[in-house]
Amino acid sequence: MSWTVGFDLDMTLIDSRPGVARAVDVVAGEFALPVRGADVVDKLGPPMPMLLAEAGLAAELVPAFITRYREFYPSVVAEMPALPGAEAALTAVAERGGRVLVVTGKHTPFAQLHLDHLGWRVDAVVGDLWAGAKSAALREHAAHMFVGDHAGDMRGAKGADALAVGVTTGPCSADELRAAGADVILADLTDFPAWLDAQAVA
Repeated sequence: MSWTVGFDLDMTLIDSRPGVARAVDVVAGEFALPVRGADVVDKLGPPMPMLLAEAGLAAELVPAFITRYREFYPSVVAEMPALPGAEAALTAVAERGGRVLVVTGKHTPFAQLHLDHLGWRVDAVVGDLWAGAKSAALREHAAHMFVGDHAGDMRGAKGADALAVGVTTGPCSADELRAAGADVILADLTDFPAWLDAQAVA
């Protein structure tokens, strides 16, 4: 029987802060809007329209901002490196006979751009989902566990009856992840292969 591990992307597998901040700053400059990339990336996790609204951008300006942001975004993909242990974590799942699923709030085509840039091959990518909305994708792909850095990821995992594995590489502390339902908390993905070896998932 096959088994599946789901991973979030932003701040779980990749450090998207440098590229996202620059893209937001460039587009905000073009539109002469007081939105700062540094403020947006402090809360990475939700989809960009939600982050922009939280940063104070008026609702009527969000669609045009997103259109231009998506035009510019591919030019900054190379600025967003893998987080420590990310590639080894993906490899650990594949080498042990598991399937790798990425479920992210990032726009699906951009998520694929990152995977292609880093040379990562995964079994499925589902984007544009946030928090509890991730549960449906995790259920559809029969994910046994979901690894993420945000409280929303933990809620998504619990909604799919998947083991919720939190990593403290994003905006949420260990306590926040635990309060959101994390079953396991790792400092980062460098600990994941050894932890996976101790699990009876195969």
